[in-house]
Amino acid sequence: MNTETPKLKVQLITIDEDHLGQRIDNYLMTKLKGVPKSMIYRIVRKGEVRVNKKRIKPEYKLQDGDIVRIPPVRISDRSDRPGPSAKLTKVSQLEDRIVFEDKSIIVLNKPSGIAVHGGSGVDFGVIEAMRSLRPTQKFLELVHRLDKDTSGVLLIAKKRSALRHLHDQLRFKKMQKDYQALVKGTWQARDKVIKAPLLKLTLKSGERIVRVNQEGKECETRFKILQRYQGATLVQASPVTGRTHQIRVHCQYAGHPIACDDKYSEQRFDDSMRVHGLNRLFLHAAQLRFIHPGTEEVMVVQAPLDPVLTETLDKLVKV
Repeated sequence: MNTETPKLKVQLITIDEDHLGQRIDNYLMTKLKGVPKSMIYRIVRKGEVRVNKKRIKPEYKLQDGDIVRIPPVRISDRSDRPGPSAKLTKVSQLEDRIVFEDKSIIVLNKPSGIAVHGGSGVDFGVIEAMRSLRPTQKFLELVHRLDKDTSGVLLIAKKRSALRHLHDQLRFKKMQKDYQALVKGTWQARDKVIKAPLLKLTLKSGERIVRVNQEGKECETRFKILQRYQGATLVQASPVTGRTHQIRVHCQYAGHPIACDDKYSEQRFDDSMRVHGLNRLFLHAAQLRFIHPGTEEVMVVQAPLDPVLTETLDKLVKV
């Protein structure tokens, strides 16, 4: 029996249309599963990864016909730690949160409290968990993102061509996202559209936040009142642009922060909502309207509110 470790070889891979436009760092993460992200960036920086015999930067986007050189990388723990275990409760529960699935896409009702991807102190996120649940699926990528504490419709592509198709819809604003948010106070019917530029900032503490700032990127969110309550309003928020924390900051800017938002809300309002059992951010991606990348048909997918959100609403007094 031969117990010697097989000799690792340089890989030369020709890129086809399935990986057209993908960043080289993301491509390497899928090809070198189990290799730490820091090592991937190191071999790119040192010039050990080459495209068409030339050094490239991590943000380089692959072109059809590119020849990628991948150096030998020993993955000592690949078999031991390929990703989060499919048996972990947080991982296995995602299977029950799938709203729709076919050969092109997965639509997930993402729970609050789990990030969409690992990194920055997070061991794993939704996409790593889904890859663990679908070990034979060669391609799984997020189409868009949701904040860790936001629940609701999350779209995952199972093909590179589907990802490109859906990204084009996002770019040309052909995809409509409708969120539900419980906000402080009485939302005025006249406040149907908020246009306020947003700028990302890092505080001295290291915390990252977003503020309305004229030097920021243009931003637009459309609002509709769904139900008024004593001291609060349930609104539908439909972002036209897709900036970080957009709905949360626009609600705060309007004077109506979202309930239990640990970055942008108000303590007294949050405490009044916690009395009713609310223990998470009340922001939920309720509906997504898009063109199916395979059939070209218009799809409308919905994700029901989690029980903690519906139970909170049931305890509020309608006005």
